[in-house]
Amino acid sequence: MYERRTYTMQAGKQPILEAYLSKALIPALKRLGIGPVGVFVEQIERQPSPVHVLIVYPSIDLVPTLSSRLAADEEYRKAAQDYLAVSASAPVYTRIESSLLVPIEGMPRLEKPDTSRPRLLNLRIYESHNERAAKKKVEMFNKSELAIFRRDGLAPVFFGETIIGPAMPNLTYMLVFPDEAGRKAAWSRFGSDPEWQKLRAIPEYADKEIVSHITNKILIPTAFSEI
Repeated sequence: MYERRTYTMQAGKQPILEAYLSKALIPALKRLGIGPVGVFVEQIERQPSPVHVLIVYPSIDLVPTLSSRLAADEEYRKAAQDYLAVSASAPVYTRIESSLLVPIEGMPRLEKPDTSRPRLLNLRIYESHNERAAKKKVEMFNKSELAIFRRDGLAPVFFGETIIGPAMPNLTYMLVFPDEAGRKAAWSRFGSDPEWQKLRAIPEYADKEIVSHITNKILIPTAFSEI
């Protein structure tokens, strides 16, 4: 089970959030057997950048009890004290947007990238006009598209169907690249791949029939990100 959070930041407050995530939340999650946890900012000119967090749960049972478990964790409360004590007049973020996702059959587990190396993450969200179309896009990845991705250097980190959250129905996934040049080269190989051209020509898999909107974000991992 995956949880994807987006913090819409207030100007100048990112250091406070990063201190909370790295020193309070992630250690507390680790004590609960939850993780890895990825923390990323967007590669954009406007600031402040939203902060994206990806949490990997070993079981869905931990999701509804997480808040109470954190509240009962004295070590967490101490480490999170400064973050939790901010006033209403100087908030760290505007709001947190959160989604819960389940892995697709073709990629049942997150594939953790080598965090000792430089890397660039590509977050993509495929929205569909209804549930049937969304399932068709998942089927497309399960049967063929994911294998083409791997062959062409579009290395997957996770694929998940959103079961609770905004912009449903949607399929969300993340790819990892060594750098921007590697990202562009891999997408170029994919775009001209004969198997991809053949797959996308099948009428039931045409984008116009099953994908109504695509969100594409380039993410940079923070120094303490576990993904």
